[in-house]
Amino acid sequence: MLLEVQDSLRLFGGQRALLQRVRAQAAGQGARALAVAPTALAALALLRTLPVAQSVEEGATTSEPIPAKACTPAALQRTLDALPLKTLSVTHAHAPTLQRLGCRTLGQLRALPRGGVSSRFGAALLEALDRAYGLRPDAFDWVALPEQFSARLECMGRIEVAEGLLLGARRLLTQLGAWLLARQRGVLALTLHWEHDLVRRGDATNGSLTIRTAEATRDMLHLMRLLAEHLTRVTLPAPVVAIRLEAPQTEALATQSISLLPEDQREGETLQQFIERLSARLGSDRVLRGQLMADHRPQHMQRWLPAATTAAPTRRSKPKLPPHLLLHPPWLLREPLRLAVQGERPVYQGTLTLLAGPERLESGWWSLLEVAETEGQELALRDYYVARSPHAGLLWVYRRRSAGEPAWFLQGVYG
Repeated sequence: MLLEVQDSLRLFGGQRALLQRVRAQAAGQGARALAVAPTALAALALLRTLPVAQSVEEGATTSEPIPAKACTPAALQRTLDALPLKTLSVTHAHAPTLQRLGCRTLGQLRALPRGGVSSRFGAALLEALDRAYGLRPDAFDWVALPEQFSARLECMGRIEVAEGLLLGARRLLTQLGAWLLARQRGVLALTLHWEHDLVRRGDATNGSLTIRTAEATRDMLHLMRLLAEHLTRVTLPAPVVAIRLEAPQTEALATQSISLLPEDQREGETLQQFIERLSARLGSDRVLRGQLMADHRPQHMQRWLPAATTAAPTRRSKPKLPPHLLLHPPWLLREPLRLAVQGERPVYQGTLTLLAGPERLESGWWSLLEVAETEGQELALRDYYVARSPHAGLLWVYRRRSAGEPAWFLQGVYG
């Protein structure tokens, strides 16, 4: 990983403060060594001379600090001249010939006549040397990212419980976040696969867990929480030795610039993220969201779907309701309650006083007459009223006008 930090030194309080922060956080991302130099190839050459720190599992309380080496611009030439040839990749193909010429270090190679080096080894060798010594500007090839994300990680040991998979999943999610940011996409579904120990798994097959979100996201912390909630209900039939993370479903997601001002930084999780996390804990069938339906019958004007996989309606997507629906109550009874009648006036905790209406409803005409009054297939011939009960408050009642004896029913209750 190459970082250009020259323009960020003042922002982070100087080179020493920035490097300390990078060194502390890089260990948690799997970094094993760190080198600093005025040019990219010089930093890479220094990096190859360092010992590699032992990989430490995430969550460990103590860890060995990663080795680091730095080179100032004034000492760049002297430092590079002392490094062996193998620290630059371009010299590997010519290593046997250069060794026979007595070249063991970059300084000895640079001391050779440039014309002879170019004609015998090609211009690429001199170009790499000039870039390492700062005589030419650095040039890099664009990184070609794959169309689909898939990353595999072998575990340091055998994992016996599902919650232990979170340690490796956190690293893979970090890679997924970088891939999504570079591809300008957000994830809608991700799948965590795990491979069981071939020696002890017996008849157990490799497992997987798929998580879906209603909205495209690049919030890896939220996805980590969802994984944790789902893995608490997973029982591993055998130890796991490797995991793999895939993102089978993504969509384009614009990148928003993050403000450096504290008051502009959002804290906490969004409502949709809270709903998805709650659904993972309680079950998708227990957290529902209403969806409006194009039906005139009150009990069929909406349906309830799992909120975790149903996107919340936006201001543009919300349908504009007709004015007469503003008089409808917020609570409807599961089944209309037939009311007693005194002198052709309905009674519910006292005689009802009709305040508004009638709102005439005739729908369900496609249903058969013999099942006209069954739930879901009714031939609705009703007159709705807003009524007041002396003790129950405002009610929503209707008078049935279909075949048979006219009757009054309680359909809804106002707050």
